Amino acid sequence: MASKPETDISAMPFEEALAALEAIVRGLESGQQKLEDAIAAYERGAALKKHCEAKLAEAEARVQAIVARADGTLGLKNEE
Repeated sequence: MASKPETDISAMPFEEALAALEAIVRGLESGQQKLEDAIAAYERGAALKKHCEAKLAEAEARVQAIVARADGTLGLKNEE
């Protein structure tokens, strides 16, 4: 099976990283990989998980920074 070059994880958008992580999990669950391939996949999966968690934390911080003003409009906490 030919493998495609792996994308730099830090450059991946959340959705792409999550899809790659899900594919790795499916591959590991199948039990059909050679040991070295499974270890490499697990390591990449761990890096993808960390990247997804960081992206989610960033998104959560952005959402928490949104506040409702008295006039009903939305703004950021640091905006006046």
